[in-house]
Amino acid sequence: MSTPMTNLPDPIYDTAYYEGVLPKRFFAWVIDAALIFTAMILLSIFTAGIAFVLWIPVHAILAFLYRWITIKNRSATFGMRVMNIELRNRAGHQLTEKEAALHTLVFLVGAMILLVQIISVAMMIGRPLNRGLADEITGAVMLNRPS
Repeated sequence: MSTPMTNLPDPIYDTAYYEGVLPKRFFAWVIDAALIFTAMILLSIFTAGIAFVLWIPVHAILAFLYRWITIKNRSATFGMRVMNIELRNRAGHQLTEKEAALHTLVFLVGAMILLVQIISVAMMIGRPLNRGLADEITGAVMLNRPS
């Protein structure tokens, strides 16, 4: 079955798609953050410290490009792929380029503002589909990848 008005798996009847997604999201975030941090260090070394001096804007651009490109191509970042989860839109399909860009933008803005991040995490914890703020705005849902 699917949820009303969408082609997404129903969280009541198709629970396997949603089981354990919340901790997987956290570990995927840790993996992605480590990858972006490593890339920033390497970029700082290769630019003779320029990227280090401009850490905040360079980090924001790198983080946006990393998330947007990986999500638009396979509906999951590398961390999400390792954790076997992916984002799906309202129709149950992979996110489009525009949906991936919007999701990434909202995610990164939320990551920069502590109150917004707290609200987003609370939304993930307190709702049946584990949807954060970026998910709600784009209509995305994080699912276990079908086997």
